[in-house]
Amino acid sequence: MKLGIIGGSGLYEIDGLNSIKEVEIETPFGKPSDKYLTGELNGQEIVFLPRHAKGHKILPSELNHKANIYGMKKFGVTHILSISAVGSLKEELAPRDVVIIDQYFDRTKQDNANTFFGEGIVAHIPFADPVCPEMKDLAFKSAMSAVIKHNKQGNNSTIHNGGTYINMAGPAFSTKAESKIYKSWGLDVIGMTNLPEAKLAREAEICYVTVAMVTDYDSWHPEHENVTLDMVIANLMANSELAKDIIKEFINMKSELQGECSCPTTLATSIVTAKEIVPDATKKKLDVIAGKYLK
Repeated sequence: MKLGIIGGSGLYEIDGLNSIKEVEIETPFGKPSDKYLTGELNGQEIVFLPRHAKGHKILPSELNHKANIYGMKKFGVTHILSISAVGSLKEELAPRDVVIIDQYFDRTKQDNANTFFGEGIVAHIPFADPVCPEMKDLAFKSAMSAVIKHNKQGNNSTIHNGGTYINMAGPAFSTKAESKIYKSWGLDVIGMTNLPEAKLAREAEICYVTVAMVTDYDSWHPEHENVTLDMVIANLMANSELAKDIIKEFINMKSELQGECSCPTTLATSIVTAKEIVPDATKKKLDVIAGKYLK
């Protein structure tokens, strides 16, 4: 396993990394969010990318997800642990709780930004179960272990195994009407970034899971009607420390990954176009992602 970490709002670095290097790369799909940070944590190779760049400079709608995931693939990453700040759409999913996501719902309408394919090649990936089942199980165990330690220090977080993430466009938070509709649909949390990552990671044959860190109740809650930046930032800071420990626990438990998921062979049965008719320029562009299927 080579582990990629995508840090969300509030998580811009990983503590305890050794042999650190900052690497800036170019991709056929443009520029990633920031330089990649490579290193070793507890004997595990890590490739870290702050999703919104250091200093939080990139809007959700400005993120170049294709470049970000392409870069992870180019580094040889096999598994991505995505940390994401979210709003809650359910009473029982309280601020500072953690939700291990297993489904997504798209409200961004940016389909072309969510695939590496096109320009003479068609692929349709299976996406009914959009996260790696092995990573989901291990992320849940890791989060449980980390939360137990944090709660002994006076925190009050709960781990929820499974939940649906609705991906809105942003950057504004939801209106009350929108938030109440999403809640009525039975969705669990809301964010602005993770669905494109999940789709592109699947196309890149990288195992992927989202660890969602709840910061607020969106705008549906009668006692928490307005999402304020001060509220979100306070919870982000608390969540970022917990996220760092979840990552460490995940690495400590990595031997439990059996490698029996289908994520690494997704494209074997997903590419529709005969390789003989794929344009050479497209083959070159996709070499890192799908080269073994196009030669």
